Amino acid sequence: MSPKVTSNSPVIAIDGPTASGKGTVAQKVAEHLGYHYLDSGALYRLVGLASFKKGISTASEQELAPIAKELNVIFQGDRIILDGEDVSDQIRQEEMGKRASEVAIHPMVRQALVARQHAFRQKPGLVADGRDMASAIFTDAVTKVYLTASAEARAERRYKQLIAKGFSANIQVLLQDLRDRDERDANRSNSPLKAVEGAHHLDTTSMTIEEAVNQILKWHQVN
Repeated sequence: MSPKVTSNSPVIAIDGPTASGKGTVAQKVAEHLGYHYLDSGALYRLVGLASFKKGISTASEQELAPIAKELNVIFQGDRIILDGEDVSDQIRQEEMGKRASEVAIHPMVRQALVARQHAFRQKPGLVADGRDMASAIFTDAVTKVYLTASAEARAERRYKQLIAKGFSANIQVLLQDLRDRDERDANRSNSPLKAVEGAHHLDTTSMTIEEAVNQILKWHQVN
């Protein structure tokens, strides 16, 4: 039987720019607490991938919204199944990250994914990472964190990730792409990326993953 979905389940909302390390940190926080985990960015990457496979432009809100609403996706541990196909590696490619940021500017797409994100809120609790977890999706989160790092540090991290997975990468291209995405995410009219009032700021530029995880756990224990 699935855990009961309830608005009473506590949420740790971790927002921040792309490649800031929030996904890795959020997963480890969830593992430590025994909470469920939501990678909201994966949903937008899935819309980006599904629309790409259908030849639909990221500028076409009217065509993108039904794709977001009807995504046939299953999350199996760290694997993501779209229409019966394991797309875990495909959605992590840089092009899908770029498409995710482009589809996320559309209000109809965001609205179509709201209910899906809320459904992850289950007992005993949820750790959710994204761009608007604290500002729009889980505004009553008990612990809100804005996790960031310098663009240079984020580009280097992404470069190492891609090389480790066997993908080719150019660090200068990655750096420019990150800056472009930061600007697009911060300036979109619907749920822009921002640190909400009351959020803890965490700059991970010179921190280890373990240090970042421990800091968030300390903040959460206080709450």
